[in-house]
Amino acid sequence: MSASITKHTPTFSTAPQIGLEDLAEIAALGYKTIICNRPDGEGGPDQPSSASIKAEAEKLGLAFHSIPFTSGQLTEDLVKEFAKTIDNANTPVLAYCRSGARSTQIWSLGQAT
Repeated sequence: MSASITKHTPTFSTAPQIGLEDLAEIAALGYKTIICNRPDGEGGPDQPSSASIKAEAEKLGLAFHSIPFTSGQLTEDLVKEFAKTIDNANTPVLAYCRSGARSTQIWSLGQAT
């Protein structure tokens, strides 16, 4: 898992889809907050639901937020919600989607505001 995490700043990183089995390592790496940018079911039945990841993350003491969107459906309101979530989050934050690209995109746009 750690090899697929992209660290953008000391307090923000992105990753491709995570699984329940990745959460202990994410916590051990020091992350405090996880943000899901991937809609449930986008990857088919094998994609873990955001609710299942949230439940396991919270057992490990991690905060969890879901701000899902699909490619081409990113709005200014979502960027503002994401930026506000980052501003109020315990850091470091790990955001994920299918490949990490959408999470990087929404974060980058939020930095510009």
